[in-house]
Amino acid sequence: QEKLVESGGGVVQAGGSLRLSCLASGKTASSGCMGWFRQAPGKEREGVAAITTDGETSYADSVKGRFTVSKNNAENTLYLQMNNLKPDDTAMYYCAASRWTYCSGDYLFLTGGEVPGHWGQGTQVTVSS
Repeated sequence: QEKLVESGGGVVQAGGSLRLSCLASGKTASSGCMGWFRQAPGKEREGVAAITTDGETSYADSVKGRFTVSKNNAENTLYLQMNNLKPDDTAMYYCAASRWTYCSGDYLFLTGGEVPGHWGQGTQVTVSS
């Protein structure tokens, strides 16, 4: 079964850290690109970070230097380490994967040039000031 399951969200004070995890199963485990997206109330969904099977990464400008995306291929798990969190980071965070074993690249996956074929159910991150 093709499935993405996120975990690790929660409530944290500004300046704190969280690590999100996304367990991939079925075909999603071999997707060419995987990444994290987020959507805050009243705002459009935006790409946060993306990674290819070769380990190439892209980040939104707003999280560069604070967030790190990584993937453990042996465990089929995608991670997002979030440090120095800010109230503006409050959102529902979604894990996503490309439909095929190839993808258009980390930057296009992040910015919407390639639409993900699989989505997780989301995990809430709330950063208090």
